Amino acid sequence: MNYYHVGKIVNTHGIRGEVKVMVTTDFPEERFAQGKQLIILKDNKPIKVTVEKARMHKGMELIKFAEFDSINDVQTFRDCFLAVTEADQAELAEGEYYYHQIIGLEVVTLEGRKLGTIKEILAPGANDVWVVERPKQSDLLLPVIDDVIKKIDLDAGRVEVELLEGLE
Repeated sequence: MNYYHVGKIVNTHGIRGEVKVMVTTDFPEERFAQGKQLIILKDNKPIKVTVEKARMHKGMELIKFAEFDSINDVQTFRDCFLAVTEADQAELAEGEYYYHQIIGLEVVTLEGRKLGTIKEILAPGANDVWVVERPKQSDLLLPVIDDVIKKIDLDAGRVEVELLEGLE
C-alpha cells in the first residue's frame, strides 16, 4: 500500500492527547476535518486514526484523534508522519499534479536531448522549482513556469522543457 504524507507530528500539546503537526499538504481543511481518517506511520507500521478535532495554532495544526485521550497515548508519535492512502487523495484540476507524480519523470528538451530525472521539488516562493539530477553534471534547477515547462506526459514518464538562457 502506498501512503502519502500530509503532515509530521512534531510534538504533543497539553495533556488531553493533542499533537502538533507540521502541515505538508495543500488541503489542510479537507485532510484534518472532523471525522477524516488518517494513518500514523510509526516504525513503518500504519496506525489508523480518526480526526476528532483540529485547529491552527501558531503556524501548526493541533489535532486530537478520537482513539487517544491522553498525552501518554500520543507522546510516542513524535516525529512520525501522518499520511493518507492513494484512494484518499483529492482530485486535482487539469494541469495540476502531486509531487509523487512528478518526481522520477525524465526531462527532455523540445529537441529531444535528455537532461536527466526529476529528483526533488522545491517550493521557495512564487513558483516551484524542479531539481533535475543529471549524469556526471551538477543538478539543474528548473522553474515551473509556462516558458520552461512545455509538456508533462505522465503516461510516457517524461517532461518536455525549453531551456531559457542562463538555466543550464
